[in-house]
Amino acid sequence: MFFTNTGGEIMKTGSILLLYLTASLCPAQEVLEQADYLYSCGETQKLHQLLVRHKDSDDAEFLWRLARGSRDLALLSSISADEKKRLTYEAFDYAKKALEKNQACFAAHKWFAICLSDVGDYEGIKVKIGNSYTIRNHLEQAIELNPKDATSIHILGYWCFAFAELAWYQRKVAAVIFASPPTATYEEALAFFLKAEEVDPNFYSKNLLMLGKSYMMLSDVKRAALWLAKARDYPAVTEEDKQVHKEALELLKKLG
Repeated sequence: MFFTNTGGEIMKTGSILLLYLTASLCPAQEVLEQADYLYSCGETQKLHQLLVRHKDSDDAEFLWRLARGSRDLALLSSISADEKKRLTYEAFDYAKKALEKNQACFAAHKWFAICLSDVGDYEGIKVKIGNSYTIRNHLEQAIELNPKDATSIHILGYWCFAFAELAWYQRKVAAVIFASPPTATYEEALAFFLKAEEVDPNFYSKNLLMLGKSYMMLSDVKRAALWLAKARDYPAVTEEDKQVHKEALELLKKLG
């Protein structure tokens, strides 16, 4: 770009300089591509180290990825309880900022919903249930903005599954908070999990597991075993994949 083809040494020097300048500039798109590559490889710690350098960014694309990265780091078994809590709140702050920067970013809505739910684990059942409609609203906005994002559809299914299996005392809490408490059925949850699989087949080990669990709750043993076997055989790249593998094995043993 900077030098004409006037000699080998000049071209060589120019190439070195160009590489140096490119590395020094480190364009935003290049960082995002590197981040997505590290995510696909399950390099959780390296990904967080890369993105945390951009924690003061005003770009929602950096911020929602940083929210995801902080959350994934919190899920590692090697992380202490105190560090897990800190990372959980850190992830929520990044997700909130991403949403403030770009309301049209589907991933910002998705990760805001996920991180808001995570924070609820530290603030008690009343707060967690109180946030439930907000969580669902942001998931629905994420799906509206990007109907092809299987993860958002999966999480909405998980929301339905969680409320379908809500314990009696949690239902009493919900009734106190809301005039019309949130409700859902296993059939609704199953429909979302199936839709997610239709949009992007075999995209996520947890979706395979939840399909198996939904069929179990609906007493369809044959289909439950089919999906649990798929979850068990899914390549365990992330910490979550390993947990899914373990749970799928345990549930298959229960099914006999």
